Amino acid sequence: MEPEETKEGRATNLAQSAASKLSQMSERTQQLGNVIQDPVRQKRIILVIVCTALLLDNMLYMVIVPIIPDYLEGLQKAADHAEAIAPHSNFTNSTMHTTAKGNFDLQIGVLFASKAILQLLVNPISGTFIDRVGYEIPLFIGLNVMFLSTVTFAFADNYATLFLARSMQGLGSAFADTAGIALIADRYTVEAERSKALGIALAFISFGSLAAPPFGGVLYEFAGKRVPFLILACICLTDGILCLTVLKPFSNRERENMPVGTPMHKLMVDPYIAVVAGALIVCNIPLAFLEPTIANWMEETMHSSQWEIGLAWFPAFFPHVLGVFLVVKLAAKYPHLQWFYGAIGMVFIGASSCTVPACKTFGQLMFPLCGICFGIAFVDTALLPTLAFLVDVRHVSVYGSVYAIADISYCVAYALGPVVAGQIVHDLGFVQLNLGMGLINVLYAPALLLLKNVTQMKPSFSERNMLLDDGPTGLYDTIKMEQREKKKKGLCTTIDEGGTETFAQRSYSEEESSGGEYA
Repeated sequence: MEPEETKEGRATNLAQSAASKLSQMSERTQQLGNVIQDPVRQKRIILVIVCTALLLDNMLYMVIVPIIPDYLEGLQKAADHAEAIAPHSNFTNSTMHTTAKGNFDLQIGVLFASKAILQLLVNPISGTFIDRVGYEIPLFIGLNVMFLSTVTFAFADNYATLFLARSMQGLGSAFADTAGIALIADRYTVEAERSKALGIALAFISFGSLAAPPFGGVLYEFAGKRVPFLILACICLTDGILCLTVLKPFSNRERENMPVGTPMHKLMVDPYIAVVAGALIVCNIPLAFLEPTIANWMEETMHSSQWEIGLAWFPAFFPHVLGVFLVVKLAAKYPHLQWFYGAIGMVFIGASSCTVPACKTFGQLMFPLCGICFGIAFVDTALLPTLAFLVDVRHVSVYGSVYAIADISYCVAYALGPVVAGQIVHDLGFVQLNLGMGLINVLYAPALLLLKNVTQMKPSFSERNMLLDDGPTGLYDTIKMEQREKKKKGLCTTIDEGGTETFAQRSYSEEESSGGEYA
């Protein structure tokens, strides 16, 4: 038997050891909290959260391309087999079978378009909601809805459940995508940093869209339907936890004193924003219309195998990233030419779209597809930061509604694509479809000349609040405007009494270098 003193000594040592470990854990947690709260690092973490959300959304959007048609066909065969066993007449069997086959393509088109259609309908609501409550809560809500959508996809076993999952994804995207892009624009106030951050986000969007079909096809072939969706659900859950930990959406009260954003209907009638939105619609039409039609065309004209169809878009990821990189670098040196970069991108898209029908082999087809994605990278990377700048100089610097308009522009193209493109090919032909899309892009490019005058406002950071159409809105705006008027009066007095102009110029430059009260 051990003496009591030895037992007490061990208990004391254990208690001290536990207290020491708890103290170390507390210090590490505090250090981690300090790291997270550091403004520079927090911006990087926010960029990671948003990029992951955009990656997931676009992977979930495209991962069903190789999975759902084959899965629905399997369900159709099972239904046909069960119907054949049932004691029905041959006339009834043949009629039902023909109807089912006739509706099969329409069912797939509606399923693919349902996400973009619901997202298109929800975006006006989500944009206004984001302007009212801030960016963090809508982003967290969107991630949660996307997680539920992904899990529903994994366990769906009929068309109705798949349609529900696809529609839920559109609801989640309307909140997560818009809030994420707007959050980047809000946190990165310097134009060069903002362009770079949005360019990185666009690269993740591209990678998600182009890598998802081979990712889903391989896993579906070797591991079953559920595995790719469960992997995406786990990543989405991790991103949601990171958002809850870092952004703390439900404990952030900074938005209470922020300005009230410009209503979406006023932003829509702004001619500059309307031109940008139109460019985003037109430049995405070739991609949205080719995705549901190019597979059948490749089978008919090239006799392509399934792996060639699945990998047709993947090489285009690299020129897309190259386009993002070039525009970010060019915008840093020549920021007044953003409209020109967008116009070049639209010409690239138009020329590439017109050359798609001339391709005879899989290798030849890769070049125009790469050209389309390269041009889209130019347009998106040049015009998305321009939207934030337009809001800064012409409206109130709250970005939820303006990026909801951008999301609506994408959704218009991707909602029409699966439903309209097949009918156009059936009525007019694949060649006419591509020539029409290319011509629209080339003809729209000169409209971006309207943005040339906007870029002249870029150096005038001090004029941002003077350009508000309706004057100051809300307590925050009013206080800031009054403070600025007092500062101006104080500076004028200093100039008159002191007779020196140096102090006044220094004060004014400091005010301008802050990037404006709303930035």
